[in-house]
Amino acid sequence: MTTPPCHNVLLVESDAATTRTVLEVLAGRGVRGVVARDAAQAQERFEAGTWDLVLCDLAAGGKGMDVVRRIKDREPELPVVLLADACDQETTVRAVREGCDDVLRRPLDRDALLGLLDRVVPGHEVAVAAEADARAYRIVGRSPRLREAVALARKVARTSVPVLICGESGTGKELFAHLIHHASRRARGPQVRVNCAAVSESLLESELFGHERGAFTGAVTRRKGRFEMASGGTLLLDEVTETGPRLQAELLRVLEQQDFQRVGGSTSVHVNVRIVSTTNRDLSAMVRDGDFRPDLYYRLAGVRIHIPPLRHRREDVPVLVRHFVNQFAGETQRRITRFDPEMMELFTGYTWPGNVRQLRNMVRTALVLGEGEVLSLAEAPWLAAELAQSGQTTVARTLCLDEVERRTILEALRITDSHQARAAELLGISDRTLRAKLRRYRQEHRMEREDEEQWIKAPA
Repeated sequence: MTTPPCHNVLLVESDAATTRTVLEVLAGRGVRGVVARDAAQAQERFEAGTWDLVLCDLAAGGKGMDVVRRIKDREPELPVVLLADACDQETTVRAVREGCDDVLRRPLDRDALLGLLDRVVPGHEVAVAAEADARAYRIVGRSPRLREAVALARKVARTSVPVLICGESGTGKELFAHLIHHASRRARGPQVRVNCAAVSESLLESELFGHERGAFTGAVTRRKGRFEMASGGTLLLDEVTETGPRLQAELLRVLEQQDFQRVGGSTSVHVNVRIVSTTNRDLSAMVRDGDFRPDLYYRLAGVRIHIPPLRHRREDVPVLVRHFVNQFAGETQRRITRFDPEMMELFTGYTWPGNVRQLRNMVRTALVLGEGEVLSLAEAPWLAAELAQSGQTTVARTLCLDEVERRTILEALRITDSHQARAAELLGISDRTLRAKLRRYRQEHRMEREDEEQWIKAPA
């Protein structure tokens, strides 16, 4: 489905006329506005939600600047705009010192407010394949392969079967884990994550299962582990392939019996946890090579979901670019109305070894370094050169491989005196495959000859 972005704006305002004006403008843009009447309510609602913009009354019961200060202490990059009856130099300087991004004078000018929204919360429409937890986790794209993966995730979410999410780094495996949790019957339970690659194996055991007081040096109190914290919900084992043999054996026992003992303890702790694992490696190959326990692999991979890399779903690149502009425009407050065609051509032709994460950082860099309403790489020429050079290398490599294949087939036909069946057997392919390749070669040759004839006939 193609949908405008879901933005949230917190309005700290007690004046009825101003509140009505702001909410009308926000509604016209499809932006959700939440009102706080005073500083205490503002603090409560700020902590309870996720915000793209805060509009704060300078007065706010005499605590307007206090509200701004607390928000900026918590989220320094969140845009905060002050609403004041008088925008004199003293007020503006004070607001800037406190971290405000702008000051709007009351009564509010609707055009000024609309201009602010264009810069901070742009409304570029994006194709959303899935959404979890209202707006915090969006899987953006429209490619068939991505939608197939999302459909499988939704289907398996309703069960308690363990799920193994496979994909290259930066493809969005954690987003799929969030989707599975929030679409499951455990959505009201906790969702706990542990990065197995970020913790040494000696500490990972304590991280997963907890420890008793005095279990080791520094264990001054009893501590719950991630399994215990996730009871009744979902535990995400991120990069599960980074666990060692001893911990793999312990994980297998816990997954089968749903109980364990804390490090240094003797009492069994029973839990009810659904396991979702992720890996950027070929786990089946690791099993074959003896680097991962096969019984644990079969236990984790109740259902396998493979997330395709970005190079296999290039139609998602323009959609993701718009999504990241919506996401990061608040940092730069740039109003983006167009995307440079040359930049988009480079983006769609690039192989993206870092996948969606790399594209996100590229768009963010273009937003920060550029100026004006057109998003381009004009201010980051080294990035454009990097993308262009990689694209040329990829094309050259593809042409080289095609030429090697063609020469190999022709040599096989020469050796067998053009006997296609024997040539196919020599090449290790079927007769049908060989005939298809030969038809393609003849078609390409005919097209090249026609192009040459057209060039010869063309007037000087």
